[in-house]
Amino acid sequence: MYAVAPLALIRIALLMVATLFAGCVSVAPPPGIGAAIAWQDLPGWSEERHAEAWSALITNCQKLATRDARWRALCDDAALFPDPSDDLARAFFETRFRPHALFNGTGARDGLITGYYEPLLNGSTTRSTRFRYPLYGRPDDLVTIDLGELYPELRDKRVRGRLIGRRVVPYPSRADIESRGLAKNAPVLAWVDDAVDLFFLQVQGSGRIRFTDGKILRVGYADQNGHPYQSIGRTLIARGALTVDEVNLYSIRDWLAANPGEAEAVLNSNPSYVFFELRAADAAGPLGTLGLPLSPERSAAVDPAFVPLGSPIWLDTTLVAPAHPCARDTPASCTSPEAAIPYRRLLVAQDTGGAIKGPVRADVFFGFGAEAERRAGHMKQTGQLYVLMPVAR
Repeated sequence: MYAVAPLALIRIALLMVATLFAGCVSVAPPPGIGAAIAWQDLPGWSEERHAEAWSALITNCQKLATRDARWRALCDDAALFPDPSDDLARAFFETRFRPHALFNGTGARDGLITGYYEPLLNGSTTRSTRFRYPLYGRPDDLVTIDLGELYPELRDKRVRGRLIGRRVVPYPSRADIESRGLAKNAPVLAWVDDAVDLFFLQVQGSGRIRFTDGKILRVGYADQNGHPYQSIGRTLIARGALTVDEVNLYSIRDWLAANPGEAEAVLNSNPSYVFFELRAADAAGPLGTLGLPLSPERSAAVDPAFVPLGSPIWLDTTLVAPAHPCARDTPASCTSPEAAIPYRRLLVAQDTGGAIKGPVRADVFFGFGAEAERRAGHMKQTGQLYVLMPVAR
């Protein structure tokens, strides 16, 4: 027999251990888009009304067909079917796309699904005792620097501030803007009668202002002060005012109304401040990040770092509805939810948001009106996402 050196024995032992555990250790997929899967693996796909998502797909083609050869060919073919049946629309999606599961950083599939809507506020063109909260347009001194022009790896990253001499300094936070105003640097588009409604208008990103003469003014996101978005729901949880399960649009409103002395500090815990621009009164819908009108329950906001804007996405989550209709004068009626029901929809990723971060994260646009507010206000569910990627033909 030949003697084996101690060092060789150690190497052999390490190799055997590595071989033994190689088949036992699973490596979590990286966050983002995973490998293609079969259509039958999409929960509820066969029961969907695919034709209802067709107009959102066609709207997307206004932008995507000019950017990508695959989308150009796909949109040319889609234009041949102006009013497809559900079966034809489904066949088109299954032919021209491939579904891919989205994974979060731990390799898990679950993420947070929320909702947003287009609110209605009461306003006036002039300031008064009732209408004393300004709805600001984009300030003249707000400077936006697109870092992607110099550093491609920082595409879609922007720095906002204002010039002081030759230096760019941070723009005022929400607290500073609320306490000092913006002097003559920003136009006032309207004066509204409720500070909390104005805050939630900024969270939603677009809305309508109803004047006393019945005229409606539509406004949409124009820019932001550069400060990161901080959820006031998390602020209330940290204070012990609400639990994680209790937090929704209505419970937050109720708490702010019941605690007026603390409301300002809670609102200002979110330093982000949104500025607006006027939109056409007859617009098809509020505009998303792509500059295209959003479709109720067919458009969603995503994190573009993980999901390409314009991509169709399949959502598998649940929907919670309150037991009684919500009413502004009886907000307590919105706090008794029914059991969650499956909510599986074909959406299009057409928007972004300051709170929408991560691969398995989506914000469903529910539209305008009391029902849209009710659904969005209670939407805080766990769900899974699949992105539909175009394939070359």
